[in-house]
Amino acid sequence: MTQCRTAAPAVPDTVHGIPVAAVLRRYQDVIAISAERVSQGLLNRALRITGPAGGYFLKQYRDDAKHSSGGAIAAQHRAVAGLRDLGLPTVPPLGALDGRTVVLLRGRRYALFPWVEGEHRAGTALDREQCSALGALLGRMHSALAELHPPVPQPQALPGADPAQTRRTVADLLALARERTPQEPLDALARRRLRERLELLDAYGHRRPAPDAAPPVGWVHGDFHPLNVLYRGSEAAAVVDWDRLSVRPRTEEAVRAATLFFHHPDTGVLDLPRLRRYARAYREASGSTPEQVAAGVHRVWWERLNDFWMLRWRYQRRDLRADPLFPAASAQIAWWCEEYEQVLDACVN
Repeated sequence: MTQCRTAAPAVPDTVHGIPVAAVLRRYQDVIAISAERVSQGLLNRALRITGPAGGYFLKQYRDDAKHSSGGAIAAQHRAVAGLRDLGLPTVPPLGALDGRTVVLLRGRRYALFPWVEGEHRAGTALDREQCSALGALLGRMHSALAELHPPVPQPQALPGADPAQTRRTVADLLALARERTPQEPLDALARRRLRERLELLDAYGHRRPAPDAAPPVGWVHGDFHPLNVLYRGSEAAAVVDWDRLSVRPRTEEAVRAATLFFHHPDTGVLDLPRLRRYARAYREASGSTPEQVAAGVHRVWWERLNDFWMLRWRYQRRDLRADPLFPAASAQIAWWCEEYEQVLDACVN
C-alpha cells in the first residue's frame, strides 16, 4: 500500500533556522498552515505548527547537549511513552514514516509532538491543594521511572562542590565583572554578590556534604520547573521537555524543583507553607524518608552556595539569556543560609 506523503506546507521552507518543510515530509498527513517560534525557555529551539488536523510542537535538539545523541533521545521518548501508559500526564512524540520518533536531517535531530494547550504557573500561584498535587505528581513520576527502568546501582560516593574551586571561580568572575564594558547595574550586583559568596563560604564552608551522605539515586526528569509543567484548569495537563532525563539523587530533584516553583521572583525567598504541602505530598508519593529529603536539602543548598552558572554564561560565554534569573537566585542563597533550619523543617515535617 502506498503511503500518503505530506502536502507542501503553506509556510516557508525554513522558519527560524528550522527546515520545517523537509522535516514535516518525514511524517504522514502533517500539513502546516503556520509556524511560529516558541519563545519561552533558555535553551531549546522549537516551533508551534498549526494545520488543518491540529497543532504540533516541532523541537530541534541542541547539538551540544550531552543528552542529545540519537540513542539518548530515543530513550527519553520511550520513557515519556511509558509514563503516559502508567497514567502520568506526559505527551510522547509522533512516529515518522519510518516508525522512529527522531528525525535526523542535515546532521540535526528533530521530534514532532502533539500541541498541548495549557499555561505555565509559578508555585506561588497554586493553592494549597495544588501544591500538594504538584509534589504528588513529581513523587509518582519518580516511582514510575523506577518501575520503567532496571534497578539503578547506588554509587559509593557523590562528592559535593569543592569550595577551593569555588573561590577560584569567584576570583575569575570578579575580574571579568570589573572589566566588562559598558558597565551595567547587573555588573555591580554581580560583584557585590560574589564578594558576599566568599563571606558565606567562610561562614559555612565547614558544612560541605560528606560524599557518602547523598540520598538514593534514580531516574529523574532532570529539569522540573514551571516552564516544563503545563496546567489546564486546576490540574497539570503535561510535563514536558525530558531532555535531561538522567540518573541523579531523586530527593535533590524534589528540593531543586521546590526552589524554582516556590520562590519570590524578586527576593528569591521561599514560600514555606506552600513548600511544606508540596514536600509532604512528595514524600508520601515517592516513598522517600524525611532523612533522604533532608540529605537532598543539604546537597542542593551546598550546590547553590557554590554555583555561578548564570554569571559564567554572562562573562565567560557572553550569553545574556540567564541574566534576568540572577538577582532572585543570588538573593535566595543568602536568605537560605540564614533560614536553613526553617527550610529544612518545611521539607521534612
